[in-house]
Amino acid sequence: MQTYRVGGAVRDALLGLPVNDHDWVVVGATPQEMIAGGYLPVGKDFPVFLHPQTREEYALARTERKTARGYHGFAFHAEPNVTLEQDLARRDLTMNAIAQDEHGKLVDPFGGQADLKKRVLRHVTVAFREDPVRILRVARFAARFADFSLAPETQALMREMVEAGEVDALVAERVWQELARGLMEDKPSRMFEVLRECGALARLLPEVERLWGVPQRAEYHPEIDTGVHLMMVMDMSARLKAPLPVRFACLTHDLGKGTTPAEILPKHIGHEERSARLLKKLCERLRVPTECRELADVVAREHGNIHRSEEFGAAALVRLLERCDAFRKPQRFDQVLLACECDARGRLGLEEKPYPQRQRLLAALEAAQSVATHEIAAEAQARQLDGPRIGEMIHKARVKAVGGQLGA
Repeated sequence: MQTYRVGGAVRDALLGLPVNDHDWVVVGATPQEMIAGGYLPVGKDFPVFLHPQTREEYALARTERKTARGYHGFAFHAEPNVTLEQDLARRDLTMNAIAQDEHGKLVDPFGGQADLKKRVLRHVTVAFREDPVRILRVARFAARFADFSLAPETQALMREMVEAGEVDALVAERVWQELARGLMEDKPSRMFEVLRECGALARLLPEVERLWGVPQRAEYHPEIDTGVHLMMVMDMSARLKAPLPVRFACLTHDLGKGTTPAEILPKHIGHEERSARLLKKLCERLRVPTECRELADVVAREHGNIHRSEEFGAAALVRLLERCDAFRKPQRFDQVLLACECDARGRLGLEEKPYPQRQRLLAALEAAQSVATHEIAAEAQARQLDGPRIGEMIHKARVKAVGGQLGA
């Protein structure tokens, strides 16, 4: 029985990056021997165990055989006679197929160290084509290691996989999982660049794919192309350290521009409502979590009004706050404003431009929140007024408070 550290921990150590998680592969052992040694079995499809002290994952060396299309179409073979090299051969990229023994010696049968030095993302063997999730993983790694190039033969193999329909067999949960992780990388635009080049984006996110080549008005968007703008917004969201719901809202805020009638281009009248409708279908298809879906819906519908809110008086500001549900969910509203700032600064030459709308709206919300709504409600109930009248009184009081704040 021999134990090796593998995968991302070895890769990141060689790159001089922090190592947070350790994965291990065990050669020459049976499941019974692992359990006898105190390891806790947790694998569903193949033998994976938790170390009794560190709780790190230890997997038995295995090979795999394709049995059907998609992510789940595999048969696994994990026996004591499976070698380390056979286990490494089934991994996705050469930089992830390096192992390290207990003495620190590296085992690198597929040239992973050389590719790390050349900063190249390269598949290990043609077995790569058997798992379509690997296309998403490569795109995600491209977003994480933004200065790495993609090997031409890997790009070609990914394109062949897409053309063969492998991507169409991916389950929604796994697509969302990889997409979400890629959105949180330092340069998320690279993920979409890689997915576009191999044709996967058109299959997985056609609403996003169709934004490239759609023109916008140059006075508002010096970069003109909607797809280019979207990628600038995504990278701005990473620069501003936005959380996942904000980054997803950035990704989907302009979907409606892909369906703007050609005769009105480069204007995009009513694109907000079209964006919201397309967003709903996308979220249902990928089973996007509620927090991300709801925030993205507000941003899609209201980002234009938020951008124009410097022109709004007190009444219009309060109506905007109400539509955004800012009184019940002030923290979410702050995230809405962050997404809008990413949108405003994700434009050619405007990356450093301030976004005063954010502070103005937060100040308006604070003023409106100072209204003692419980006192108004108590007074109205004493006068036996109904619910709509109470809401109207609270609305007017908030408008007055915001007006006073604007005047001050």
